Amino acid sequence: MVYTKINEQEIKDWLREHLNDERYSHSLGTAQCARELAHNYNLDGEKAYIAGLLHDCAKCFSTDKLLEIIHDNLQVEEAEMLNYKTLHAPVSAYYAQKVFGVTDNEILSAIRWHTLGQIEMTDFEKIIFLADKIEPNTRDKSYREEILNILKEENGLNKALLKCYKETLKSLVKRDLKICLLTVEIYNKLEDLCKTV
Repeated sequence: MVYTKINEQEIKDWLREHLNDERYSHSLGTAQCARELAHNYNLDGEKAYIAGLLHDCAKCFSTDKLLEIIHDNLQVEEAEMLNYKTLHAPVSAYYAQKVFGVTDNEILSAIRWHTLGQIEMTDFEKIIFLADKIEPNTRDKSYREEILNILKEENGLNKALLKCYKETLKSLVKRDLKICLLTVEIYNKLEDLCKTV
């Protein structure tokens, strides 16, 4: 099935023009990792690849541009605006739809929530979230191996997500950045899910 109005090479050309080298490499790695994780969970690998490829398409936009696009076109909760590092997620989903012609709601939602996550995430959203954290091109190799090992365990998806949220919370505190309440709520929900199984 075709999920975009332009072909893969045209998407890569656009990304190459609008992302820096590291972010471009990260996007390719996330796409490949997402495809592999999708196959492991009997999900659509091509759909996951497209979501991974486009998840950061707005990442290198200036904060002013991101805020302008959000203000003019999107409804974003005030809590999400606490940290400028997550603003690219809703804008990337918007661009996936408007520029690349993605109409598949699962892809758009996975891109939309790949930074903060949601309380009730689908398995597809979870693998895009994780692929972003553990892709092989730019992410820490030992952390990647740790998450891949956790994924092999029973209830591995939720346990791997919990590990990621623990690291995110530590990082936010260490960098003296504000923490969205949604992040705390998701962390608490994952703690419950991982203790009851």
